[in-house]
Amino acid sequence: MKNSNINQERLLKVILAPHISEKATFIGEKNNQTVFRVVTDATKKEIKDAIELLWKEQKIEVKNVQTINVKGKSKRFGRFMGHRNDWKKAIVSIKEGQELSFANFSNAEVK
Repeated sequence: MKNSNINQERLLKVILAPHISEKATFIGEKNNQTVFRVVTDATKKEIKDAIELLWKEQKIEVKNVQTINVKGKSKRFGRFMGHRNDWKKAIVSIKEGQELSFANFSNAEVK
């Protein structure tokens, strides 16, 4: 997060939640990656800076970010057809020997 020109308020809103699934658990164990739900207009640079800001006390360094736009499914609600929202998934690779801990991450202060 060196020389970040991105607004810190924006960075705190980029990461929505960790995405827990069978595939996310598998790549987490195999490749030291974590999957997050992010805002649909987030860039890879914003996602990287947001992760490093939220876990700055643990000195997490992001190696790589991959993003995927997930299309919402069409679903039937009784006799009506509905549509789930589209969302964005980010697969974040962190450097070797580091681990994201969701139990205690820093309270990032906005200045």
